[in-house]
Amino acid sequence: MPFPCAVSNSLVLSRRVDLIATLHIRIVRFRISLMAYLGKSIEYALHSLLSLINTPEDSPLGVSDIAEFQGVSPTYLAKIFTRLKKAGILRSSIGVNGGYELAKPPDQITFWDVVVAVEGEFRLFECRNIREKIAIYKESCQNPDWESRGPCTIHKVMMDVETQIANSLKEKNIAWLSKVVGQKLSQKEKNAAIQWFIQSVDDRK
Repeated sequence: MPFPCAVSNSLVLSRRVDLIATLHIRIVRFRISLMAYLGKSIEYALHSLLSLINTPEDSPLGVSDIAEFQGVSPTYLAKIFTRLKKAGILRSSIGVNGGYELAKPPDQITFWDVVVAVEGEFRLFECRNIREKIAIYKESCQNPDWESRGPCTIHKVMMDVETQIANSLKEKNIAWLSKVVGQKLSQKEKNAAIQWFIQSVDDRK
């Protein structure tokens, strides 16, 4: 049986408030699962850029070098590198001694730059504007002013989450990543990685 137009909006508003509160609680869960949401390509891209940060100009690393170091398919990693190059994050040279190197200083390459280059600008939520289809406002009932005034509250919450995530990723760059990782690795591990790449490049000559 349809609701009369005089039905109070309090029940609908109460449910929306509860839903919005739940969405706020889930913001943390969105942040924790962000990398899984964006895909493993982002992780491989960041690891690759980290490997390229101290590459000598006369010995650029090849995709096969980095792919073997990370234990991933060269074909898969090559697709990621193509996107990074197109975005101006990497540049390449051809020939036996060819390979990839950073196209700009590491402190000018943010995590957000990498995300956009590899995956494009992501969206956590697509608003379907359900508020326009609520049963109590159908037929002869006229939608209240608050229903169509401004963006949907749920949509706004989700947009705020997206903005917070994007801003957080823009604050972190490859230079910062290198510093943090460098503090965690022992000098022995650093030397081992350097020697591994030197040997890999020499084997290609």
